[in-house]
Amino acid sequence: MREQNNKLALQFKNVDFHYKNDAEEIPILKNMNLSVADGEFVSIIGASGSGKSTIFRLIVGLEELTGGSIYLNEKQVTDRSGKVGYMPQQDLLMPWRTVQQNAVLPLELHKESRLDRRAVDSLLEAFGLKGYENKYPHELSGGMRQRVSFLRATLSGSNVLLLDEPFSALDAMTRLFMQEWLLEQWKEQQSTILFITHDITEALFLSDRIFVITDTPFTTFKEIEVPLERPRRQQDLGNKEVTELKNNLLDQFRMRV
Repeated sequence: MREQNNKLALQFKNVDFHYKNDAEEIPILKNMNLSVADGEFVSIIGASGSGKSTIFRLIVGLEELTGGSIYLNEKQVTDRSGKVGYMPQQDLLMPWRTVQQNAVLPLELHKESRLDRRAVDSLLEAFGLKGYENKYPHELSGGMRQRVSFLRATLSGSNVLLLDEPFSALDAMTRLFMQEWLLEQWKEQQSTILFITHDITEALFLSDRIFVITDTPFTTFKEIEVPLERPRRQQDLGNKEVTELKNNLLDQFRMRV
């Protein structure tokens, strides 16, 4: 695990959330608590419909809590819109804007960002996008589009980044390269990442801890600390302890299919 300080970047305290329809209320989260340390990489895995993306929607303010509180950097935040960087499963790049124009969108929307346009050129190079500044999304590979999307999330200025299955649409080889690239950028940016994935191997390779959702509504996660030092290589996944952990997780989800 990368060395972290004692500051908490994200907290849920006694959070409740349910969907409403005409007939009933459907509970998703019930009196839930979680904490993510500043600089930590945490993945969430669970079956489809278990509430993973709902957690993100609550954090970014797209859904309202039924009860409880959310804290960012140890401060309770009621208006969370624009307070974190968010990278959805689809890159959602605007096809009429160039790479650079897509990347700087958060700077246009949130003028209080701690990053300014002067930082963009160096970040484009760090993200492997130098020379593509004036290209349009349709001219980019899938992996490159995801890099632009991640750069846009970084330019939100927040130390907390939410990544919702960002590599699920990529081919297997590109996905492996993007996982390695993401770890390099996380180390460089010193950010806190909460990452949703259905891929247990991906979660094990990337994460310090994994939150496992097995029931809905859920009150607590099963928390797993990944037994790998950093820096990591894909070969490290062959570690006996990691292999046993992966098989145990697969067994847990197999019983729920």
